[in-house]
Amino acid sequence: MYTPVALLLELGIILTALSLIAAGARRFALTPVPLYLVAGLAVGDGGIAPVPAAREFVDTGAAIGLILLLLTLGLDFTAREFTASLRRHRSSALVDLVLNAIPGAVAGWLFGLDAAGVLALSGATYVSSSGIIARLLGDLRRLGNRETPAVLSVLVLEDFAMAAYLPLLAVVTAGGSWWEALFAVVAATAVVGAAVGASSRWGHHVGRVLSPADAEQVLLRLLGFTLVVAALAEMVHVSAAVGAFLVGLTLTGAAAERARTVLGPLRDLFAAVFFLALGMSADPGQLLPALPAAAVLALITAITKVATGWYAAGREGAGRRGRLRAGSALVARGEFSVVVIGLAATAQDGLAALVTCYVILLAVCGPVLTRLAPTRGLPSRRASERAPGMLDKPRPSTAASAPDPAGSGTRSG
Repeated sequence: MYTPVALLLELGIILTALSLIAAGARRFALTPVPLYLVAGLAVGDGGIAPVPAAREFVDTGAAIGLILLLLTLGLDFTAREFTASLRRHRSSALVDLVLNAIPGAVAGWLFGLDAAGVLALSGATYVSSSGIIARLLGDLRRLGNRETPAVLSVLVLEDFAMAAYLPLLAVVTAGGSWWEALFAVVAATAVVGAAVGASSRWGHHVGRVLSPADAEQVLLRLLGFTLVVAALAEMVHVSAAVGAFLVGLTLTGAAAERARTVLGPLRDLFAAVFFLALGMSADPGQLLPALPAAAVLALITAITKVATGWYAAGREGAGRRGRLRAGSALVARGEFSVVVIGLAATAQDGLAALVTCYVILLAVCGPVLTRLAPTRGLPSRRASERAPGMLDKPRPSTAASAPDPAGSGTRSG
């Protein structure tokens, strides 16, 4: 079997560079995500050192990386715990939608976009990046913090909203009728509801099948099953990330612990590729004209995301520091906004450059804000008064014993 030398050489250089970037970031107790994004700008189309031979591998690896990030995030929680948290955060979802979709819609109207363009830009400003935020919460050891269930609930509710939004956007962009748009939304919503119900009811059976004694079998079965579920989710216009997260929810206890151990190195590899690909999707030369408008929109929606996180974390009983951590964590935009570009940009002049510049700004600045958010503070309530939910589940021992580069206290306010 012949393997192109250029592919091997470019991949080797890319992985070595990512390793050095990660080592430098860890030395200063930072997450390497923003540096991965900047590296992607450097090696993407229009960058200073393009890697055309490795581009197809990077794009494929990025899709796998997002799936693994959301799968391992789901492993930290159970379907029952997460369903309870989702019910508690229905009002948070409404606040999130109003505060973050409206600025995009107003901006689209001011820029003279048509209905499809306004709908696309409102979606790009509304939805945060599940992939970036999932990695940040792990890097900064904040999975056990009191505000984290609020952050995850908002993210997953956004992903569920995307299940209805993306089919609607596709129909509107293609000039379809109102009944076609309504049918697409209803069908996608029904599929998501059925998947959540199946995960909660029959998840323990799936866990037994996917957790044999042999580590190799765990890896092959779990990864294969997750990719199939992700593909089926995409077929019905539901995010592959949502499908992967639901698979993670089905595994609990020893099965989840074993899956985390086996998948950890693979997740870290492909997650780095995902962030690199996000940066490679932008051409730096086309971003400069859109930079002023994108910067203003990024500033406004960063503030509205902080307000969203402040409100949602308050429903978990978090104090001011916890609310600020939650708000800053939600600032980053990423993969869904890129999908919006792919659906609508061909029919909207200038929209691609605006949204791409907007995403890059917040994908880089969001993790920095998250790292700078206050990490210590007194709990806002006694442990005995805490609301029940996802945090009642014990965290993995590896995460609990690992050093905390951010200095964040577990379950702190």
